[in-house]
Amino acid sequence: MDSAEQTPEQPQIYLVTPPSFELGQFPGQLARVLDEIEVACVRLDLVSRDEDTLSRAADALREVTHARDIALVISDHQILAERLGLDGVHLTDSSKSIRSARKALGTEAIVGCFCGASRHEGLTAGEAGADYVCFGPVGASGLGDGAMAEADLFQWWSEMIEVPVVAEGGLTDDVVRNIAPFTDFFAVGEEIWREEDPVAALKSLQAAMG
Repeated sequence: MDSAEQTPEQPQIYLVTPPSFELGQFPGQLARVLDEIEVACVRLDLVSRDEDTLSRAADALREVTHARDIALVISDHQILAERLGLDGVHLTDSSKSIRSARKALGTEAIVGCFCGASRHEGLTAGEAGADYVCFGPVGASGLGDGAMAEADLFQWWSEMIEVPVVAEGGLTDDVVRNIAPFTDFFAVGEEIWREEDPVAALKSLQAAMG
């Protein structure tokens, strides 16, 4: 993921997989989206904790992303990220794990952290060396503990902190328009995969980014 200079330029798209998917179908669907729309990074974000399921999914998606020179990270499974040669890990539990993930994966790996709506968690993650900090949900969503990350959190962060910031959870065109001036990335997932045409859904959100 590029450390985007502080916005005003349009935020980049950080694509998140559905929580479960058909291995026979989803890699092709992902390829179509990546061929149509510029994406900075893809995150494998399965609900499954089964190592075989995760490994097979990661292998299939890595073929798609690496062929297009796009980074692939996995949620939380640092050991699998290492073993499968993925580009990094997205930590959903706590900023405390960042240093150990960085030590295990090396300086080149992407290590990011979900920090809910907590400015304190975000600062802790940034100080620990996170490549990005993710705040959310920004709209109605079951993400995190339900506390909303408001636009003023992103505005403060973009003015005060160098670490790139990601907005995630409950994205709509209106929410995107509101936060776009203050975020480096939008993490887009279920918002498009539940639609019949994910490419058109993502293009609509992208248009709202400015």
